[in-house]
Amino acid sequence: MFRESDGPQRRIDKLEQINAALMQRLQRMEETRGSSYALTRTAAMLEREVLARNRELERALSELSEANAELARAREAADQASRAKSRFLRAAGHDLLQPLSAAKLFLTHLAETSAEPFQAELVERITASFDSAEELIRALLDIAKLDSARSEVSISPVSLGRLFQRVGIDLQPLATGRQVALRFVPTAQTVLSDPVLLRSIAQNLVSNALKYTTGHKVLVGARRDGEEIWLEVLDQGPGIAPSDQSRIFNEFERLSRSDQPGSGLGLSIVQRACQRLGHPLELISAPGRGSRFRVRLPRLGEMCLLPPQRAGMIEDPGALLDFLAGHRILIVENDPSVRSAFAFLLRSWGVDVTTAAGIESALATLEEGAPDAVLSDYRLDNGETGCDVIVALRDRLDKPLPALMVSAEQVEFIAEAAGQVGAEVLAKPLAEMDLRRSLARLLGGPAA
Repeated sequence: MFRESDGPQRRIDKLEQINAALMQRLQRMEETRGSSYALTRTAAMLEREVLARNRELERALSELSEANAELARAREAADQASRAKSRFLRAAGHDLLQPLSAAKLFLTHLAETSAEPFQAELVERITASFDSAEELIRALLDIAKLDSARSEVSISPVSLGRLFQRVGIDLQPLATGRQVALRFVPTAQTVLSDPVLLRSIAQNLVSNALKYTTGHKVLVGARRDGEEIWLEVLDQGPGIAPSDQSRIFNEFERLSRSDQPGSGLGLSIVQRACQRLGHPLELISAPGRGSRFRVRLPRLGEMCLLPPQRAGMIEDPGALLDFLAGHRILIVENDPSVRSAFAFLLRSWGVDVTTAAGIESALATLEEGAPDAVLSDYRLDNGETGCDVIVALRDRLDKPLPALMVSAEQVEFIAEAAGQVGAEVLAKPLAEMDLRRSLARLLGGPAA
């Protein structure tokens, strides 16, 4: 009756068909009213058959239940492996970014003090190598986060005009270095998405276009299509053949332009983020005709166009240094090399620096005088956090204390925790100008 190739569900289906046939036979016999003996004999035979089929049905159900349990165990094992991988990548990324942050801070000071041209060129090349390493580490962390089933998606209104401004500020140095005109078409559209993931999508698409274009312009805009918006990034690159268009979303896939900088992970991150958000992603390209990447987003409405950025947005570095000189800043960092690098850099700016590794040593520095601001890492030793340090210092001083939090971890809850204690957040490794600007803003200087 059963073949060896029949699975549990197939066996159950056959048994149900047999039981239905037996019941039909019994009903026909009752309708024809045969002899009592024949009916009794037939009923006994049917009873035995039904009992036998029920036993087979129970065995099949048991096998199906065991198969489902085995599948559940395999799924749980896979989920545990995925969570372990994500934890490892986050921990490894944090540990790798810590020394990278220290090295880049020392390089910043070295670049400012290198008088010889060959030294300046060497520092520039070393810095570029560190930038590439940082990009790769952050890309791996982004992929680990997107692959984690526990990462949350928070949908809210996102102004595309404001998003374009932020991406433009972040990527203008890359565009300038590549001698590519980066143009954003002004838009008043607002969409529904996760602000963090959508910014990652836009930033990776624009960065990819800047790195691989062979033309002189990259265009970013938003096109309305009914109740939806297409976020589009167009380049004047060599174009992509149809046979290669699915491959470029694979990890570390860079086609033939392997001489260009980049980790080969940007488009993989874009695809994962779009899948996580349910935003369709399309590529329109042909050899010799450039490429158009676009993401379809649910439209929320329009708002007033944001004013253009102020011409004086990039402050005079000398004015910032003049303002910071003489201010007293407490650095709280548990990693000795990073703490030393921060102290070395800030002292070169003329800042009066004190250092600590945690809450106890931070409170001890108050005996020498109260700081004007505190610069603290988020994750310290013994379960302490930068938020704990800031709260303890303010309680001891009984007054507000401007605070800047830094972290090598790219986790939303850190920004939320910092916001609850009124601290700004910067990601390690830090850009020197970002650090200057943030400290000056905290202290009410020219960046305020």
